[in-house]
Amino acid sequence: MTFARPGFRFALLLFAALVVGCGDDDNLPNPTSPNIVDTLTLGSLVGTPIATPSGFSVYNGSVRTDQSADFDFAYNIEPDGRRVFLPRATLGLPSPTTADPGLQRRDDSFDEIGEAASNGYTTEDPVPFALGDRFVVRSRVNGCGGLGVPRYAKIEIIGIEGELVILKVLANTNCGYKGLEPGLPDR
Repeated sequence: MTFARPGFRFALLLFAALVVGCGDDDNLPNPTSPNIVDTLTLGSLVGTPIATPSGFSVYNGSVRTDQSADFDFAYNIEPDGRRVFLPRATLGLPSPTTADPGLQRRDDSFDEIGEAASNGYTTEDPVPFALGDRFVVRSRVNGCGGLGVPRYAKIEIIGIEGELVILKVLANTNCGYKGLEPGLPDR
């Protein structure tokens, strides 16, 4: 009589549990937060009161950088007058994971941006912008129901007033979903 090795038995049970537990085609938990369009304002890191939010987090929106490093990029006006978004790595805040937060410039209109790409994000250089520019934002990887995946948003620069930039934002805060259209994402 031949007995299976305990390691093989465990691997077989683990595989069976994964197959049973992952019934959906996408293997993602059901989305719970609808994507909504919002507007927010960021102030430059330099030249605005410290209480003015300068950071943006896909998950939390505007962030005061004097109180938290939980942001995906910050806004600043460079000494030469260029307005830039600064991904975390440009500020000396690298991500402990393989997917640094970053921005991806898009030519599509805000409404035409329907899904985020996995790659192609600027993560280590300042990202200059002008009124009307649009971007997809990839977040840092953070606690997402045990999944090590970023979240995504799309933004459009709809106003510039002095040291402030006004953004139109749609953030998808659902774990593993890349859909960037209003409502519950299906992808």
